[in-house]
Amino acid sequence: MSPTTARARRRSSLRPAALAVGLVSALAAGLLAAVPAAGATPYGVPTAPHVTAQEAARVAAARAAMPDLGDHVVVVDPTMTTAAIQAAADAITAQQVDDEMGPGRWALLFLPGSYGSTTEPLHIQVGYGTEVAGLGRDPGDVQVTGKIEVFNRCLAPDNCIALDNFWRSLANLTIHVAGGDGCRASANFWAVSQASPMRRVQVDGNLSLMDYCTAGPQYASGGFIADSRTSTVTNGSQQQFLVRDSSIGTWSNGVWNQVFSGVEGAPAQSFPSTDPGPYTTLDTTPVSRERPYLFVDDTGAWNLLVPDARTGSRGPTWSDTTSTPGTVVPLSAVHVAHPGDSVASMNAALRAGRHLLLTPGQYDVPQSITVNGDRQVLLGLGLPALTAVGGAVPVVVKGMGADVAGIMVDAGTTTSPALVRVGEARSRAKGETTPPTALQDVFFRVGGPHAGRAGTALKVTADDVVLDDIWAWRADHGQGVGWTVNPADHGVVVTGDRVTATGLFAEHFEKDNVVWSGEDGRTVFFQNELPYDAPDQASWRHGRTLGYAGYKVDPTVQRHELWGGGVYVFTNVNPSLHASSGFSVPVTPGVRLHDLLTVNLGAGTIDHVVNDVGAPVSSAAIGVPSFVTSYP
Repeated sequence: MSPTTARARRRSSLRPAALAVGLVSALAAGLLAAVPAAGATPYGVPTAPHVTAQEAARVAAARAAMPDLGDHVVVVDPTMTTAAIQAAADAITAQQVDDEMGPGRWALLFLPGSYGSTTEPLHIQVGYGTEVAGLGRDPGDVQVTGKIEVFNRCLAPDNCIALDNFWRSLANLTIHVAGGDGCRASANFWAVSQASPMRRVQVDGNLSLMDYCTAGPQYASGGFIADSRTSTVTNGSQQQFLVRDSSIGTWSNGVWNQVFSGVEGAPAQSFPSTDPGPYTTLDTTPVSRERPYLFVDDTGAWNLLVPDARTGSRGPTWSDTTSTPGTVVPLSAVHVAHPGDSVASMNAALRAGRHLLLTPGQYDVPQSITVNGDRQVLLGLGLPALTAVGGAVPVVVKGMGADVAGIMVDAGTTTSPALVRVGEARSRAKGETTPPTALQDVFFRVGGPHAGRAGTALKVTADDVVLDDIWAWRADHGQGVGWTVNPADHGVVVTGDRVTATGLFAEHFEKDNVVWSGEDGRTVFFQNELPYDAPDQASWRHGRTLGYAGYKVDPTVQRHELWGGGVYVFTNVNPSLHASSGFSVPVTPGVRLHDLLTVNLGAGTIDHVVNDVGAPVSSAAIGVPSFVTSYP
């Protein structure tokens, strides 16, 4: 079978007790019962109003001021018919819905206004390499009546899953859920796995994070929501999920590692209880910094909003009456780059103090794109992919308070020491208020679209950094996959102090997947799969220690804290392999881990959860976690 099919069948074998068919059916039935009767206005949302002369004038001004964003950015506006918008969206979907490893990248952007209606709802299916986003200052500025969805992919008639639904995003708009037939009328489906964030979205109506309308097994392995407002949320089959600084109405259930940080309406702390958890719930997020975004103001001018950092944050940064606080940057201060542009031209713009916007597409990077300035922004639009050439480090961040967001970074055929390096910043002066440097929605691949090689995906040597929704992935399927074909030692290496990760995903690296040696590090939500393809135990061990950890804190560290972490094993190439522990940390009072688990996904053994604590997981109990609530 193909690697993709192997992955699907491997995860398809998992059926935790909480996900018995009866529960999923009950969830679906409950949502179906909530669908408004034919002809009713769902959730009290009126039909989209007629475009006024003032709105039309603003659209005209925005069109006139629009920068050259390239052929793969589609900007729609409220003067267009729903049919025209639907046709534009469908054309993107047709190209991208199954193009997992392909080069296509798109952004579908909505100018402020109302779209769709209860009689003609707009329906957008979001495929690979696609960003859908509103261009308002706040989510309420773009109102969509209809649905923006991701469904299962059916790799065979009896194998419909969301386990590989990666690399797409939804942001900065309001969805009034409407439309659909039968089961599809029951919710807005966002059945995704890693690297598919939902940010700054208000969902009025049911939101389901699993697609229960296809044949089975319907599994999903997400996921990330931040700075959003939802009502009823169905977790369903999602193995793990992080919701940060949001507001939710109800949440249906947990599976292994559902984490809520700074979420209004979050379920109570309940770990490792499975009725209805397990839930890890933090009242506030230690430090957060929302992703920068484009918006068009009331005059039609295009801008970049760089949100302020927050400490002890809770709930969204916006409401019906308040806007996200931050710095408004006119687009005249932003250099817009396109595929084929030289790195030298990008670096010249950055040295001149401009911010950098990368439009959708593929970028070959033979030398580092270097973010030198304090508070400087590098923002990707439509998930642009940067591929290392000749062993280059594609992105280097030197500026203090800089922000890098919305990009994919691929290893090339020559080994790169790192794919992104954050460091070399000047020392922070006493009392200085520069915000932490931040990476949001930065996704790494070693293999997948092609063979790749790297030492480390992400290396952080700077102090005071926020890592928000990071996925470092050594490919287990696609092109160029194998122990010696796409080698990479580590996913994330942190040597800086006061680095906080909110949503850290790292998978399949050949040594310790995450290595942390800086002080005062904090991680809220961690997900890891150990490598599938180690050929033998001699190739996967160090000294007397079998295998490597998913998450390792250096023995010299005195202060570190983690909430909500899971390490999974599936060594299908050699099922006899062992890893001594999922987590490896020094035994000291200042290093504290909360709500940990390990799981066997069908092959291999993890002997302990953390150090020598926690029961083993093996093929004797596939899909049954071993939990440690607190360590030490």
